[in-house]
Amino acid sequence: MLELKGLHYRPSTSEKPVLQGVDLKVHACQPVVVAGASGSGKTTLLEVISGLASPQQGTICWESEPLKQRQRRGMCGVVFQFPERHFLGLTVAQELRLGHRRITTETQERALKKVGLSQVDLRQAPERLSGGQQRRLALAVQLLRKPAILLLDEPTAGLDWSVRDDILELLTQLARDQLLIVATHEPELFQSWSSAAYRLNSGQLHAMSRLT
Repeated sequence: MLELKGLHYRPSTSEKPVLQGVDLKVHACQPVVVAGASGSGKTTLLEVISGLASPQQGTICWESEPLKQRQRRGMCGVVFQFPERHFLGLTVAQELRLGHRRITTETQERALKKVGLSQVDLRQAPERLSGGQQRRLALAVQLLRKPAILLLDEPTAGLDWSVRDDILELLTQLARDQLLIVATHEPELFQSWSSAAYRLNSGQLHAMSRLT
């Protein structure tokens, strides 16, 4: 179980806190949606959870044990809204190999198959993939790290409806084995998918009875 206790965070560029006393409990196989308008702090919350930022106050615990920032970085996999901006490999194979000393072609192909990219040429450049394929590749990259916590920032944004349905089905499958948190400004898309939903407003999380 992941537990956030009283998180406060104010970036150096802001006069006001972005997160103010955030509390949250998330269990494996029980995906959580965090909704909110653009600029509400959803991405910041994921950055704090993942160790990319450190809160000024509060604790983040895993199975009741406090986690340090470095520990969170090792435990979390993050897929941001525009994953193509974070690709560094010249080919799909290179992108999958980044950060791994030894990784076989078979392992790469298994990861791609898990996210529905089994037909993709490993020699292809990531930027040549469609938007939906890029989201899937970014997921495969993170799954190869075997994260305990998977954080997704706007995984359906900018995709057409048919591709959105495919991504939602993929997330449904991943959530069966993974602790999963999704930040989105389109919570209605996750109506039948999430076990719990919250709205981030004025730096605080509030439980939502309906994903609308």
